[in-house]
Amino acid sequence: MVRIHWTTQISALHKNSSLLRGQPMDNLTFTNGILLVEGLIVTPQSSYPVFILLLLVYVFIMVSNIGLIILISTEKNLHHPMHFLFCNLPLNDIIGTTVILPRLMQDILRETSERYMTYAECVVQAYFVHIFAVACHYVLMIMAFDRFVAICNPLRYTAIMTNKMVVKLSASAWGMSVFMVSILLGLTIRLSRCRSKIENPFCDNASLFKLSCENVVVNNIFGIVYTVIVFTFSLGSVFITYSKIATICITSKNKSLNSKAIKTCGTHIAVYIIMFVSCASFVFLHRFPEYSESRKLASIMFHIVPPGLNPLVYGLQTKEIRQKFLQIWCRKNVNP
Repeated sequence: MVRIHWTTQISALHKNSSLLRGQPMDNLTFTNGILLVEGLIVTPQSSYPVFILLLLVYVFIMVSNIGLIILISTEKNLHHPMHFLFCNLPLNDIIGTTVILPRLMQDILRETSERYMTYAECVVQAYFVHIFAVACHYVLMIMAFDRFVAICNPLRYTAIMTNKMVVKLSASAWGMSVFMVSILLGLTIRLSRCRSKIENPFCDNASLFKLSCENVVVNNIFGIVYTVIVFTFSLGSVFITYSKIATICITSKNKSLNSKAIKTCGTHIAVYIIMFVSCASFVFLHRFPEYSESRKLASIMFHIVPPGLNPLVYGLQTKEIRQKFLQIWCRKNVNP
């Protein structure tokens, strides 16, 4: 009896160790809610260079975006509605990068068969991935509204863009993001699962509902409608806003007004185009399985390129922020 008991325990330990080594244990992973994340497919020779590259990118994104938030928060000269609204952008970039890169870097140093994640962790990651994607559009929309009021109705700018209005606009951008993503993920969580592999570098809604063998027509329809609404609303509002700004600039023939519009709006449009192209590429390629490797690259670029370029394109191109940054830089060089 003792020998049988020990044999049973050894067999159980063998099964658990085989799971950790990455051997096929589909039934066990499914029962325990453990998912295998495909991640990036890199060779052993390139894993460390890729890890170091992503680490440097992550450090740069975090330092630049956190630095901008601290700079705007502490400098009284930057306490303007435009700059407060801009703080939403680096905050969202920090969320979008942090939810992806640390886990991705960790997986790069692991064997592809050992990149496990619990279902709950996967859902949380997918939730913030979509919060980041949707908030990108809404934050840039409220920033476009601020530029519209400043250029098209400058005499009433201080009366319209009060602290209360800034809070309302920021709350509406984040509130709409949370509302839309909650419905999106809620429709997916209700599904049962018959698979345990995420065929993506990270978890998102499409990867989650592909784990199910149920009918996912509702998820596909809502996902498409949700994407079309966000893209149309975002692109439409930005286009209308800047069309009105362009009309005002053309009809006024005011050189100082036109110069101000080109500097502020040009920067905002550049940030918007970078975000929109990155996001659209990721969403578009998700519909074509044959371009899976391109989709993976596009999905990672969406979480790296806009957060990395936004502080440079928007922060340093804004006159007040650039001047304040140069003052701090010169002060440090003079008094090391």
